[in-house]
Amino acid sequence: MSTSSIDTKAFRSLSCGVYIVSAKNGTTMAGCIINTLLQVTSSPARVTIAINKENYTTGVILESGRFEASVLAKSASMELIGRFGFQTSADTDKFADTAHEFDDAGTPYVSENTVAHFGARVIDKVDVGSHFVIVGEVEFASVLSNEEPMTYAYYHLVKGGKTPPKASSFISSESDAEPSANAQPEQPQEDAPRIGWRCKICGYIVKTEELPDDFKCPMCGMGRDMFERIEL
Repeated sequence: MSTSSIDTKAFRSLSCGVYIVSAKNGTTMAGCIINTLLQVTSSPARVTIAINKENYTTGVILESGRFEASVLAKSASMELIGRFGFQTSADTDKFADTAHEFDDAGTPYVSENTVAHFGARVIDKVDVGSHFVIVGEVEFASVLSNEEPMTYAYYHLVKGGKTPPKASSFISSESDAEPSANAQPEQPQEDAPRIGWRCKICGYIVKTEELPDDFKCPMCGMGRDMFERIEL
């Protein structure tokens, strides 16, 4: 069947959450954003995650044989999401400025703006193309807050977030799709210029005439030199 018969917008109707999956191998800690975490059995308690093969975190998970998954709350900041979703653990200590704890196996999990966490031992791995589906047997789990969990739809429509290129739901043409919530300009006064700046890494838009020299993207942490001037 030709891929031309697939309307990629249909995938947006699938329900997903926003999670930070993390792991530790020796002194190396890594973590990244995923949107696919599913409970597959209750006895024994097992979950699956889908994670890009190229993610640095993937290697740490497979080498250590363990992972943690933190369920993000609606209150999670774009800065937190950007830190784990648009930067790499290969050269960034994502936990340095992030509240975190360790489970009884020594695996770190994010404890700020999270609803719950699950610590699992890897028991299987399935190659599904760009991603691995990793099956984990849950050995630790606890509720961290009574907040509502963030859905992927909420992240896009309310938070105005973009999909990281290595996410399982990433669509290469997304940059040409409808603008995100934070990109919707207010109705300008007559003849008022409509100028903004867009991050070339994550697509975050700032509605302002000029950006300070020390400006950093609140979503992915990139500096002013990675922003392009646009008309809104």
